[in-house]
Amino acid sequence: MKVIGTIEKKGFGFGVWALVTDDGTTYQLKDPVAELQKEGIKVEIQGKIREDIMTTAMIGPVLEVESYKLL
Repeated sequence: MKVIGTIEKKGFGFGVWALVTDDGTTYQLKDPVAELQKEGIKVEIQGKIREDIMTTAMIGPVLEVESYKLL
């Protein structure tokens, strides 16, 4: 799937990196590369939803990044 949105840091403590789309959908990024760990950048991510993973953040579906493009 392809998703466009803004990177945000969510949660408490160390937090997690998330992609928030323009319509407000939040995806938790699974093991994002350093370039995606910058709050406020706009990106297009190609990836897949991982339904086999549970997280303590519970902010939304877990998105495994396959490729990305900074916008």
